Amino acid sequence: MLTLPNVEPARPDAHAAPAVSRPGTLRLVPTAAVEPNPHQPRKVFDEEELAELAESIRAFGLLQPVVVRELEGDRFELVMGERRWRASRLAGLVEIPALVRDTEDSAMLVQALLENIQRVQLNPIEEAAAYQQMVTDLGATHEQVAAAVGKSRSHITHMISLLRLPPAVQRRVAAGVLSAGHAKVLVQLKDPFVCTRLAERIVAEGLSVRSTEELIALGDLPGAEGDEVKRERRRFAPPDNPWMSQLADRLGDRFDTRVRIIQGRTRGRIVVDYSDPEDLERILTLLAPDVVDQA
Repeated sequence: MLTLPNVEPARPDAHAAPAVSRPGTLRLVPTAAVEPNPHQPRKVFDEEELAELAESIRAFGLLQPVVVRELEGDRFELVMGERRWRASRLAGLVEIPALVRDTEDSAMLVQALLENIQRVQLNPIEEAAAYQQMVTDLGATHEQVAAAVGKSRSHITHMISLLRLPPAVQRRVAAGVLSAGHAKVLVQLKDPFVCTRLAERIVAEGLSVRSTEELIALGDLPGAEGDEVKRERRRFAPPDNPWMSQLADRLGDRFDTRVRIIQGRTRGRIVVDYSDPEDLERILTLLAPDVVDQA
């Protein structure tokens, strides 16, 4: 059963003083003794924003305490405020103000999710994964998750459905290359091959959500029909070797794009997708920076 913790809405200012006092003990704790929250749904922290916040903290101090729970061995685990904690470390703070609370694992997950949603800092895939984690780890229904985060049940269901998208499409959504609107349209496609190819077309041609909906309605989809497409589907099918499949997935994660390993009878190929010249330059910089510098 999902229990909603006592979490106040976040203020626009990321380190402004809280509007309402919270139960717990306010203490100065060593910055190095604080560990990240393993239930933190947010995985990406903008380095430039962290640097700006660190500069503000150097000038004015950390105005809003982080929230932690005490562990054994004089260690602490973050409940809320990982961005402020990271910026405090960048600013060189040896100690930070922290509100020490007794919090269970389930409450930590909900609190971390609420803080990030209220601050609009989760990308769509992170948000979907957080909702799914509440369902899986806490045994919550979509209705209970919706009530906890102040969203509609249909929103929760739609967001969780994004996790059905192919990994390559999910990476583009997480990176902001594809919008949440595009993702909600693409998730209607049951064929991962067609979904991935249409996502590539959206990026390459800059298609709007409305245009994408029209393509799907008209059936004008890459890979939908035709012997030539069927041959291409077989040619680009994932290799039967599980090791090659895992390697292709790891390379795709490293390069933030779709990677395919195509094994023939006597030779093979590695195909790395890119969306535009800038994306190509980004991937080449990761693969061979010396070659890019000489170009």
